[in-house]
Amino acid sequence: SRSRSRSRSRSKNRNRTHSRSRSHTPDYRSKYNRRPSHKYHSINDRMNYQLPFELQPPHIQKQKELNRANQAQFIEQQKQQLLALKEQHYKQRAEKIKKLEQKEVKATDLGRASGLYIPPFRIAQMKNQAQDKSTIEYQRIAWDALKKSINGLINKVNVANIKNIIPELFSENLIRGRGLFARSIMKAQAAAGNYSHVYAALVAVVNTKFPELGELITKRLIVQFRKAATRNIKNICLATTKFLAHLVNQQVCGEIIALQLLTFLLERSTNDSIEVAVMFVKECGRVLSELSPQGFNGVFEQFRAVLHEGDIDKRVQYMIEGLFADRKKGFPDYPGVVGELDLVDAEDQITHDQLSLDDEFDIEEKTNFFYFDPDFEENEKKYEAIKQEILGDSEEEEDDEEQETDNESETESNSPDTLAINDVTETDLINLRRVIYLTIMSSLDFEECGHKLLKVQLKPGQEIEVCQMLIECCSQERTYVRFYGLLAERFCILFPIYQQHFSECFVKQYAIIHRLETNKLRNVACFFAHLFGTNALSWAVFEFIHLNEEETTASSRIFIKILFQDLAESLGLKKLNEKLKDDTTKLHFQGLFPTDNPRNTRFSINFFTSIGLGGLTEELREHLKNAPTLIMQQQLPDSDSDSDSDSDSDSDSSNSSDSDSSD
Repeated sequence: SRSRSRSRSRSKNRNRTHSRSRSHTPDYRSKYNRRPSHKYHSINDRMNYQLPFELQPPHIQKQKELNRANQAQFIEQQKQQLLALKEQHYKQRAEKIKKLEQKEVKATDLGRASGLYIPPFRIAQMKNQAQDKSTIEYQRIAWDALKKSINGLINKVNVANIKNIIPELFSENLIRGRGLFARSIMKAQAAAGNYSHVYAALVAVVNTKFPELGELITKRLIVQFRKAATRNIKNICLATTKFLAHLVNQQVCGEIIALQLLTFLLERSTNDSIEVAVMFVKECGRVLSELSPQGFNGVFEQFRAVLHEGDIDKRVQYMIEGLFADRKKGFPDYPGVVGELDLVDAEDQITHDQLSLDDEFDIEEKTNFFYFDPDFEENEKKYEAIKQEILGDSEEEEDDEEQETDNESETESNSPDTLAINDVTETDLINLRRVIYLTIMSSLDFEECGHKLLKVQLKPGQEIEVCQMLIECCSQERTYVRFYGLLAERFCILFPIYQQHFSECFVKQYAIIHRLETNKLRNVACFFAHLFGTNALSWAVFEFIHLNEEETTASSRIFIKILFQDLAESLGLKKLNEKLKDDTTKLHFQGLFPTDNPRNTRFSINFFTSIGLGGLTEELREHLKNAPTLIMQQQLPDSDSDSDSDSDSDSDSSNSSDSDSSD
């Protein structure tokens, strides 16, 4: 046991000394602090080490030189093989090109590869080869040319050149290429949605001559919308509905399709469907409100219900609120038809009302592709006749125009005096009204407006246009604006001719007062009340008003009511009564305060009493009280004159009898 303990203590001491030595002295046997004891660090270094080429043995030097020579020879052989392969490839390619050039290319062979580019010289070669119009090769060439021209015309149409594109489009065979036309215009509209109104105007013009084309495009748009809606493809739905909206604006489609489409979208009530519906209503809302006001109101009731439910995102809710704001303003940013694109008269429009969103249609997909026509020449001749009916012979028209211009130049050179030109279209008058309207709307106060209107050059007799435009602008306001009354007052005071014209306008407005709405009627009555109250207009025009039950209507009575209430407010009841009782103007108010018939007198008294102006009828009340005595007084002289005439006749007869008896 003692020996064991001693050995244990010795081992412990040894470990302590070793640990101390390890901690104080570096370990040269470690991986990162190794003391090199010889030239090579390891066996691998010794194996990889090589002497320089000059110091190597001679047999090793010879072996290395042979290896280098063999390697250079191998590289040269590889290069020669690559050059030979390239030459062989070029020869094969040249042979193929020669074979293709020598081979007769047929249109049918090229047509099988859809979308294959045909160089122009090859097309000319094919045309020279195919001269017979009854062959499939010639018809294929004609089909490709028709497709290319239709696509080119549709792709370059815009607002500025649409009138020039339409004759070029009609010169192509649209009956044979109706599928090409429909597909091309739908692709162009989907790619450029900002030009939807241009494409819709183009379809509207084509629809007047070829209703089948307008119907085919509408059917394809409906089918495309249904497919996109079932597959939830938002982009296609937006493009299709936008095109349909502009076709509704151009009245190619009926309002039934629009209302059905909106009902379908609002019933689904998803974020995407509501967004599409909002866009559709914005594009055709102005026209749709005129075509079907009840249906349009029903659509907005559905929008209001969707908004109250609140199941949609905030973004879509803001879109619906913006739609209601646009409706209140009358869709100012979304005109139905731009003036430059209003190319179709109302008499020539053809609307496809029979189409419905739930019907099954034949969209004629076969017309999108080439087909052999055995009666190709006859059909081409028929279309030539149709084209001449639509466009006419351009050469004859040009000759006629040249002859007319020559004749006009001759007449102008021969005639000593210039001929007067009568503007039957009234374009100058329309431009004058536009200038007057813009001048009125752009003025801050009536004095500035008066100075600007005086600078407008008016021909004799055109002063009444200023009067009519003032009345129309005043009637269009929400409430009466004193600006118009002050301006008219200034013109009447400065120029007596305007006073005469405003008197004529008063008579005309009273004659057609039943056509005006209540708001317009109120504004017009306040306008003339201002002129009468300031004595800018003569009170003699009141002689055209007859206040009785037979000669007045509800609108005319409202007009008289507002007119006299404003006069009483501005002048006062006392001053107004003095004005009506004035001897110089009293004769002009006999129609307003009639005394010829008690019934009419009673009607006038009741009318002015009901509107709060009973104080104006004091004389009428006295007249109505004294009416029985006046009637009796009128009857008594009549009876006396009758009795005197009877007595005179009796005396004459007695005298004649006495003379006879004496004889």
